Amino acid sequence: MATVPKPSKPEPQARRAAGALVRGIPSLLYAGRLFSPPPIWREGRIAAEYLALVRNPVYVGKDVPHGDGRPVLLVPGFLAGDASLSVLADWLRRMGYYAEAPGISFNVKYSEVVMKALTVRLVDVYGWKGRRVTVVGHSRGGILAKVLSHRHPEMVEQVVTLGSPLADPYDVHPVTMAGVRVAQAWNFVRYGRTADIERRFLRDLAAEPKVPVTSIYSRSDGIVHWAACLRPDVRAVEVHGSHVGLGLNPEVYKVLARLLPWPARTS
Repeated sequence: MATVPKPSKPEPQARRAAGALVRGIPSLLYAGRLFSPPPIWREGRIAAEYLALVRNPVYVGKDVPHGDGRPVLLVPGFLAGDASLSVLADWLRRMGYYAEAPGISFNVKYSEVVMKALTVRLVDVYGWKGRRVTVVGHSRGGILAKVLSHRHPEMVEQVVTLGSPLADPYDVHPVTMAGVRVAQAWNFVRYGRTADIERRFLRDLAAEPKVPVTSIYSRSDGIVHWAACLRPDVRAVEVHGSHVGLGLNPEVYKVLARLLPWPARTS
């Protein structure tokens, strides 16, 4: 059986961030992460990360275990859609997994609205394959995946998050936080509800996981502060790379290749 990288231990910064979920939805005056943000220009590495991926043996499945048709549901991040994880989806299929997308074109709707569509998709994939589904989410997609598993643990094998601020979903770069504010305004106009609709979602996010959760994070993430990806009740694996490029990062693919082939749950 393949081994999984040794989990990282939560550091003091991460433990402080973990308490942020208790605060709930931040005030309108909150402009972004409380920590000093890393330079956002680091996100320009995505092209180099893709080139590194296609040149890496893991991309063609060399020396990594292959799947046996296990279902995997991929959830994109904030402002992104299914296409943002298409390279990862294609790789998973070549590796022998049943990879599916949730049908998201632009991930900006209230989390509770998105959850309804995700639940339908999860039920479909679970029904088609007759096996529990591994849910892999990038950034906001990982937050959605964790809550999805909390509400429907009987259908989820495990959750793997990529650069997801599980400890504090608002510990993001001020530029990203500005986008969050615009999305909140758009949602208010469309649904006639304020962001208070998200309070149950935040409670479920903060709750102890009901299925195994692995958080893959990078200290050089230019969008989400790395400490917000760590929680005492979640296994963490560190890689090096940008935030937007985590879905193209060869280190991430190696971790997934070791995590996905084996049952994550015994019951």
